[in-house]
Amino acid sequence: MADQLYLSLWFPNFRFEALPAALVSVMRQFAVISGADRVAAATVYPISFNESPTFQRIFVNDDRAQSSDDSRIENAVAEATEQLHDDLAYEFEMRWNLWAPQLDDDFHNRLDGAPDDESSHAFGRLDTLWRPQPRTVRILGFGPSFDDATYEQNGHIRIDFGLDTPWLAETLEDEDLDQDAAKHIQQNVEMLLAFTLSVEKHCNISSRLLWTESGEPLAQKLIDRLQRLN
Repeated sequence: MADQLYLSLWFPNFRFEALPAALVSVMRQFAVISGADRVAAATVYPISFNESPTFQRIFVNDDRAQSSDDSRIENAVAEATEQLHDDLAYEFEMRWNLWAPQLDDDFHNRLDGAPDDESSHAFGRLDTLWRPQPRTVRILGFGPSFDDATYEQNGHIRIDFGLDTPWLAETLEDEDLDQDAAKHIQQNVEMLLAFTLSVEKHCNISSRLLWTESGEPLAQKLIDRLQRLN
C-alpha cells in the first residue's frame, strides 16, 4: 500500500527569526538536485492546517513568465514570510522529475474497442514503459506555536515527498518488476538520497529523519520489493 514519505529537519539552537533563511537553504539544495529553481506555489497556514490560509500564491512558470523573478526561491520565501508569526506554517511547492511506469498512447489506442478478455491478455504481454514525470514536493517551515508545537515531532522544516510510489513502483505487479524497473527505481532512490545528503552537508542541521506515515521504514520496504525481482 502506498505511504506518505517525509523528511524532517531540526536545526541546532534554532531561532524562529532564522526560519526564512533555513527554508531558502533547503530549497536551494532541492533546486541543485532537481534542476528546477522556481517555486510553484506558496501558502501560509495560521494555527493549524484546519484553518484557511492567510496567504496563497500560485506562480506561473511557463515560457511567458521566465523573465519574472517572483517565483525564484529567495523572492517567494521573502514574500510569504513577510509577516513572520510563531503560530504560522509556511509551505512552498517545488517540482522534480522522477521515473514512473506508464503505457504508451499507441497501446491505449489498440485496446480501444477490444473485448475485456483480449485487453487483459494484451496488458499482461506489454512491456512497461518508463518516463520522467513531474512530482510535487512540499517544503514546510513551522512556527514554534503552530499546531501545538508540531515542530517537535515534525521538525523545524519538513519536506513532504508525497506517496512513496516512485521509490517502490507499487502500481506494478511483481511479474512486471524486471531489471529495467529496478534501474529506474534505483535512479529515483539516488535522487532522494542525493537531496537528503546535500541538505545534511550544506544546511547546518542537527538531525534529520526520513519517515513514512505508517511508520514502516522506506529502506525495508524497498529491500522487500526488490527482492521479488524476476
